[in-house]
Amino acid sequence: MTTETDLLDKLKTCVDSDTGRDYVAMKAVRDLRLEGGQVSLTIALPYPARSRHAEIAAQVEAALKTVPGVVGVAVKVEARIEAHTVQRGLTPLPGVKNVIAVASGKGGVGKSTTAVNLALALAAEGARVGLLDADIYGPSQPLMLGLQGQKPESPDGKSILPMQAHGIQAMSIGFLIDAEQPMVWRGPMVTQALMQLLNDTRWDNLDYLLIDLPPGTGDIQLTLSQKVPVTGAVIVTTPQDIALLDARKGLKMFEKVGVPVTGVVENMAMHICSNCGHVEAIFGEGGGGRMAVEYGVELLGQLPLELSIRLATDQGKPSVAAEPDGKVAALYKAIARKVAVKVGEKAKDFSAKLPKIVIQNT
Repeated sequence: MTTETDLLDKLKTCVDSDTGRDYVAMKAVRDLRLEGGQVSLTIALPYPARSRHAEIAAQVEAALKTVPGVVGVAVKVEARIEAHTVQRGLTPLPGVKNVIAVASGKGGVGKSTTAVNLALALAAEGARVGLLDADIYGPSQPLMLGLQGQKPESPDGKSILPMQAHGIQAMSIGFLIDAEQPMVWRGPMVTQALMQLLNDTRWDNLDYLLIDLPPGTGDIQLTLSQKVPVTGAVIVTTPQDIALLDARKGLKMFEKVGVPVTGVVENMAMHICSNCGHVEAIFGEGGGGRMAVEYGVELLGQLPLELSIRLATDQGKPSVAAEPDGKVAALYKAIARKVAVKVGEKAKDFSAKLPKIVIQNT
């Protein structure tokens, strides 16, 4: 007679391609039932992977149908994203489960383009996602999201509602000022503006909030890493040595302040000719991989220097939104899943579920 143990033993042979672990080891098998040869279960992933749900369901169904006595299998695949631990002494933001910082040591490496496409990729995979443009001096997300010239609403005169674009929530200083107005502010004013944007925005039940940091390791980066509960950081670089020098500084900064680095994204890893398809490593090759090995972090992926990526962001509809089933979108989705998997492997934060103890005079 078939038992639940038999089913679990078979499920141990089903390995998730994103984590490299089986679903039993991942504790993803939920609501397992066997009645009259009919099996039903839920695979609850700790990360979003909507594009793989059908594949996972087919994998599990095929495996369980080989168990003697099983005549039918009903598999439901879903994501159950939890809040995870942040720096010591900090707790997750209200309305936000996980904060992911996207950083680079220097400008011009395509960090903002990577950040917006990763946000859209996580949303496309089924997560609730927000994007905060933390570049006070040079905000670019309003243009990239097609929201330039639009203003957010304030329901109470104190807080502001995030803007909506392509299925994600977004906030930027660029929504509050004229596009041509320079921000001639000193460091303390900039960091105060960042904290206000972060805390006064009514983020609505986000699984992930991506923060697009300005380049460098200055006031904004230090404020974020010391005062904002960051679950993990992604470092964006190009393969060339001059970019890697500064990317290393960014990585070391996060290490010093106790923010775990989720991995490295190598942008502009190769140029693909739009006419003939010829591939050429204009900025060198292998730099991101060497950096990842050197610092013991994961190379999350390599993105091409492709004309369509630049055109799409300039038109306010980044690649993942413009061509959701295209090759470039698939690359961003694969990187986004790796980031989410790394976040999902961290210890969970239960502070929001614990009762609040209030001492009163009676």
